[in-house]
Amino acid sequence: MRILKSRFASLPPFVCAVAVIFGSGASADTMTAGDFLPVEAAQTRLGQLLFYDKILSGNLNISCATCHHHSLNGTDGVSLGLGEGGYGLGPDRLSGLVGTTRVQERVPRNAPALWNVGHKTRSVMFHDGRVEADPAQPSGFRTPARDQTPLGLNSIVAAQALFPPTSATEMRGSANDNEVAQAFTRSFTEGWEALAARVRAKPAYETAFRIAFPHVRRAEDITIVEIVNAIAAFEMSEWQSFDSPYDDYVTAGVPLDPLAERGRQLFFGDAGCASCHSGPLFTDQNYYAAGVPQFGPGRRFPGNDLPVDMGRMETTRNPADAYKFRVPSLRNVALTGPWGHNGAYSNLRDMIRHMCDPVTTRANWTPGMARLPDVPWLSKDDFTVVSLADEQARQAAVLDITPVEMVEADIDALEAFLNSLTGKTALTRPLGRPDHVPSGLPVD
Repeated sequence: MRILKSRFASLPPFVCAVAVIFGSGASADTMTAGDFLPVEAAQTRLGQLLFYDKILSGNLNISCATCHHHSLNGTDGVSLGLGEGGYGLGPDRLSGLVGTTRVQERVPRNAPALWNVGHKTRSVMFHDGRVEADPAQPSGFRTPARDQTPLGLNSIVAAQALFPPTSATEMRGSANDNEVAQAFTRSFTEGWEALAARVRAKPAYETAFRIAFPHVRRAEDITIVEIVNAIAAFEMSEWQSFDSPYDDYVTAGVPLDPLAERGRQLFFGDAGCASCHSGPLFTDQNYYAAGVPQFGPGRRFPGNDLPVDMGRMETTRNPADAYKFRVPSLRNVALTGPWGHNGAYSNLRDMIRHMCDPVTTRANWTPGMARLPDVPWLSKDDFTVVSLADEQARQAAVLDITPVEMVEADIDALEAFLNSLTGKTALTRPLGRPDHVPSGLPVD
């Protein structure tokens, strides 16, 4: 095949070796329910309510589910979402015009899918890996909160759930708007305590926590740890998926569709995709510069004042990590677009093309290939970075993929294989969306 000859010449030797081991006919492992962290049913049911309850947002107007909704397969269906201040879901989400209803900034990265986050091998969260498992830390996790990271977290999923409520753009709001945001300006610990106090004040939640956590005997025993542990239990249970046609092929030898089978051989062979998308989750959980076109507000931090996203470098402050992002899992990938760390591609085929030849696709990328809710005062600056020639040159100079000639027939086959990774029951979740939540706030 011509599609990806010398495809990963720029990657580290250990990565290239994976492609050799897999060869053209081998397959990554599948998984079973035993490969996931165990959860308690009562905690899962409680987590479902918290996941959909806007009580965990500063202005009581957004929940975890707003950006990870069941109707949108655990994502929000847009490139860069509208968090704090918006109303509605996904592509139909809009901004108000005044006060706390006026969106000040798009969420700078694409909402990641939740499929199989509870797998025992999961070790990093967020596109830049700023939450990662680390046994050397007292909490067991390295996070932006450092020594304020609470003890007793049940999983890396719980550690991740601590942080969306801390973001002014996502859930917190401005310090001028609410007491939770004010508390977070003082410390992580004070902000999380302000959220827990809200939950403790709802009698229905006190009852549910007492059932779910034996050590909770009164409202005062409910802390942010129990809150995020319950949310994690829900996420880890709700989004398990390993019954795709590909899994049937691995476990029972059920043949794939001929085009998907050809794509499988490419994926694990000449295309070299399994070099990074390896193992049962179809990710090595490492970080690479794939050259995905950047746009939106970016993520500014000291030393990074442009509207760009430095990826892993934001966490490590190591220039060698500039523009590198975590390899996403490909389980149910066909359901979770737009694709890329910022959703630059709203067509899966375009994303595949990009991974074949990021140089050509970057040159041909247009803003219309993204999917952004229309907010006029944000739209005028959405693509500022595209016009910055020096910044575009810096991004193009850091690339872990060797461009190759794109062959449409091979892209057809790879797309068919990626579709074979969609679980047969992916659209039927165990609990789904609750009709109401204990706070009494409306449910998206």
